[in-house]
Amino acid sequence: MNINSLLQPFHHFGVNLGLSRIIKLLDNLGNPHERVPIIHVAGTNGKGSVCAYLSSVLTEAGYRTGRYTSPHLVDWPERICLNEQQISHNELCQLLLRVQAAICLDDEYPTLFEVITAAAWLYFAQQQVDVAVVEVGLGGRLDATNVIADPLVTVITSISREHWQQLGPTVADIAGEKAGILKPGCPAVVGMLPPDAEKVVRSRAQELQCPLILPQPARQISPQLAEYQSIQNTKTITYPLPLQGQIQLNNSALALAALEILQQKGWQISEEEIINGMAKTKWPGRMQWINWKNHKLLIDGAHNPASAQVLRNYVDTLNTPSVTWVMGMLSTKDHADIFQVLLRPNDQLYLVPVPDNNSADTEYLGKLACDICPELSTYQTCPDLKLALETAFNSTDNLVVLCGSLYLIGYFLKSL
Repeated sequence: MNINSLLQPFHHFGVNLGLSRIIKLLDNLGNPHERVPIIHVAGTNGKGSVCAYLSSVLTEAGYRTGRYTSPHLVDWPERICLNEQQISHNELCQLLLRVQAAICLDDEYPTLFEVITAAAWLYFAQQQVDVAVVEVGLGGRLDATNVIADPLVTVITSISREHWQQLGPTVADIAGEKAGILKPGCPAVVGMLPPDAEKVVRSRAQELQCPLILPQPARQISPQLAEYQSIQNTKTITYPLPLQGQIQLNNSALALAALEILQQKGWQISEEEIINGMAKTKWPGRMQWINWKNHKLLIDGAHNPASAQVLRNYVDTLNTPSVTWVMGMLSTKDHADIFQVLLRPNDQLYLVPVPDNNSADTEYLGKLACDICPELSTYQTCPDLKLALETAFNSTDNLVVLCGSLYLIGYFLKSL
């Protein structure tokens, strides 16, 4: 039995936001989501690493912890974890068969994301988790994860202009969709947002009487250590920061603020468990160093202007004179803005297609990149990723960075 073949019938429904199909499907399954306490995490960037921190600390604290994230990098079971362990292929297949059996032929067919989300709820209910950390797939208000009436806490990590085709043209529109996860009276932890977005989120929180918590970013006190100021300003905690990049000072602070809210609700999470849980956090494919054929390679799933800026900021801290970029992007992304953020004079650029996806044309990307940064020292399109990496490493001693798409990073990790 194969997960891909079980999911194949749902692929052609694409993105179709709305809650009616998932509500009906979960009802047919006995409403497993109603037996799962959750922390709900939305945002343009950073939500995955916030989920990783929360899941790691709660597991360390002895709670039976589910985690649901998307997309996967290498394989479907990555999306559904229990105590930091992926679900097995066989278990996921069994769950998908149950979900398929619950679809009424008279009902509107669910999307692929709704099917896998229903499988996650079913798994967490069966496993009787104490808590599930659930990442929004797209937006928030109409996302298939948004079926819980009373989460323990909600988190909005960041808001920038991405997926505007589905969520609306402005940052304020997108904020309205993400604020859709806020629930009456439920505490909301919110990261640093653009003023237009913050206004929308504040207004929605006020409407629903949600206590709004806006923690300060943590303070870097050494290359590997950060210090977080409690949301009551009563104490600080110093903890290891295993994920790379300045942005993790924001993301880790959001996770710690959410954990503080759980502590206030009576959850037993000690300082030692927080420190150990933060230290053990893993979130592959995001500013990750890899040894590839005896070469040091930095890989990152940056695929929108905001995440590209985070990557560029990190690269700038490495004091490298110029950078060799190996990139592929989906056709739906803001290519010009991403190039604008990343490329500098004397950088090299190798462009590849993103396999098995709606990839942007590499010739078009190359022309665009040269228009934006005419002083590139090298620009080349390559038919495949392996050839691009070999060419890049053979032609330079520069830092080599692979980025542009999470799907491209997943394809690379699968090939290792």
